[in-house]
Amino acid sequence: MHTVHTVEAAMPHLEKSDAGSIVVISSVSGIEIDFAAGPYGVFKAALIHYAAGLSRQLASKGIRANSVSPGNTYFDGGFWQDIEKGNPDLFNLALSLNKTGRMATAEEVANATVFLASPRASFITGTNIKVDGALTNSVQY
Repeated sequence: MHTVHTVEAAMPHLEKSDAGSIVVISSVSGIEIDFAAGPYGVFKAALIHYAAGLSRQLASKGIRANSVSPGNTYFDGGFWQDIEKGNPDLFNLALSLNKTGRMATAEEVANATVFLASPRASFITGTNIKVDGALTNSVQY
């Protein structure tokens, strides 16, 4: 519910903006059943659905809503660095599943998020952008 509460708290400010935009961070686990199957994927899928619903509810107010679904993202002090040290077999398996041979950087995820939030994406609403380097096998349509 943290995302719902954040959106509710931001609404008065978004309604005053000439470029109101909501970007929800989900995960590829929300669009494809993967090793994180279970509650994590279910909640991430709900975030994508929530953002898409917001896009329709808020369009007449000039507020856009989108989501970003990162794949495995490696950064200092992060989940995958811990896995690399503590469970190298799982880390290498996860790495091997990505066709690019690497994980995303936090900056790559941020770039997509900033773009969606910016006026440059003024006619994009209700979409989910995967930032996964061809990790998933899903087709978005």
